Amino acid sequence: MKWTARAVPVVAALAGLAARDVLQRDHALLRNFPVIGRARYLLESIGPELRQYIVAGNNEERPFTRDQRRWIYASAKRENNYFGFGTDNDIEYTPGYPIIKHRTFGRAVPPSSPTAGHDVRLPAAKVLGGARGRAKAFRPESVVNISGMSFGSLSGNAITALNKGAALAGCLQNTGEGGLSRYHRNGGDLVFQLGTAYFGCRDARGRFDLARLKDLVAGAPVRALEIKLSQGAKPSLGGLLPGAKVSAEIAATRGIPEGQDCVSPSRHAEFSDCDSLLDWVELLAAETGLPVGIKSAVGDLGFWTELTTLIRDTGRGVDFVTVDGGEGGTGAAPLIFTDSVSLPFQQGFARVYQVFAERDLHEDVVFVGAGKLGLPDNAVVAFALGCDMVNVGREAMLAIGCIQAQKCHTDTCPTGVATQNPWLARGLDPTLKSVRAANYISTLRRDLVKVAEACGVEHPGLIDTDAVEILDGRTSSTPLHEVYGYRREWGLPSAADRAEIIRLMVPEAPQGSTAPPSPTAIP
Repeated sequence: MKWTARAVPVVAALAGLAARDVLQRDHALLRNFPVIGRARYLLESIGPELRQYIVAGNNEERPFTRDQRRWIYASAKRENNYFGFGTDNDIEYTPGYPIIKHRTFGRAVPPSSPTAGHDVRLPAAKVLGGARGRAKAFRPESVVNISGMSFGSLSGNAITALNKGAALAGCLQNTGEGGLSRYHRNGGDLVFQLGTAYFGCRDARGRFDLARLKDLVAGAPVRALEIKLSQGAKPSLGGLLPGAKVSAEIAATRGIPEGQDCVSPSRHAEFSDCDSLLDWVELLAAETGLPVGIKSAVGDLGFWTELTTLIRDTGRGVDFVTVDGGEGGTGAAPLIFTDSVSLPFQQGFARVYQVFAERDLHEDVVFVGAGKLGLPDNAVVAFALGCDMVNVGREAMLAIGCIQAQKCHTDTCPTGVATQNPWLARGLDPTLKSVRAANYISTLRRDLVKVAEACGVEHPGLIDTDAVEILDGRTSSTPLHEVYGYRREWGLPSAADRAEIIRLMVPEAPQGSTAPPSPTAIP
């Protein structure tokens, strides 16, 4: 009797569910197979989790494989991030696979201490804003920095963890286009991003307000300004933050009404062509004293040709260029844009760099790369192509707890990274995760130095295109400079910058020891 009494509510619930399935018209499967047909939707909903934890091999998942995620997680926790028993990658049969060529004898002598270099401060080879004489020009302390991810797309705790991590690691954090929040004020130096909606420095009508920008950067550790033209995840698209997500705090940070849809236009209103863009760059630099750069994904090269011709002919110019690859992904977008719009990083960057180099401008601009460059192999190729710094986005998210659930656009991120849900965000401890962010950045820098030393040089920015070959298949490979049509001298900083970065990287020799070669004598 007791069993029967307990079964009656269950049977009634199943009968009600079956009746609902039969009567609804949205799903033919449920009409034909009531109740049991729901198993299909359940399996579909947990498919990513099943593949991630049970089915997928070490190198099958995207955008980051299990091996790549494991390396980031272990690095962030300062656990053993080595891999045993050889590579899982099918090197011989993978066209496009990069091979880094080590040297038996090189100029750089690795330190003998087994722990040396873990917390190495790896400064950029160029002074940001130095070529154009900006009042607040500076040499970035780190060639690895945190990419633009806005408060609103990420939780306050995630932004706090990244900013504290940037302070610990001595690197820069880009604010993203969502403005400068209180979470960005935890000790880390900032690059303030100016998107199409001018969040944080706009007037009541949504137009750019120079006075507000000057007040903002005067009261925060902003080291540079970045004008965002487009990004790899959604080039030529604007953005929408639904009104339900526009809390009072986000509204105050962005300078928008609370509870209303927040729309980012697809184009800037302050300029309409390359000429007016350069005018605006020079205005911002003159009024703030800060270095000013642009960020863009790469499509039609006509823009870059016109821009560099104007820089060469008029004397106006940008201080840095951030090239975002089409494989970048810190913003949600329609599938066609994430999959097929804008060139992948290597092709896009190489074309842009070549346009600057052909006009003899490449030594005057700091080049920043983005788009899965938080992995050492990708970063080394980027440096060989001419990058002076790399930005890490999703890799930094992984370091602070992201599990690649790919729910960033749903506000249901299970680890509290990409959500505004207070309950989910509270699970992320910003103090602990800041240390992990710093550990990951430090480890990446350490590995970049190790690879540079294997190539016989002191700094990753000194790795040239001769040091990398791209496999064509099992029986042949092509040097990197031939793949992208580079001249051999391209991809490296000027002789003066090379000498200075070697001086900064080589420790002073103790008294009585043999000093290393003079940097000025090194080509």
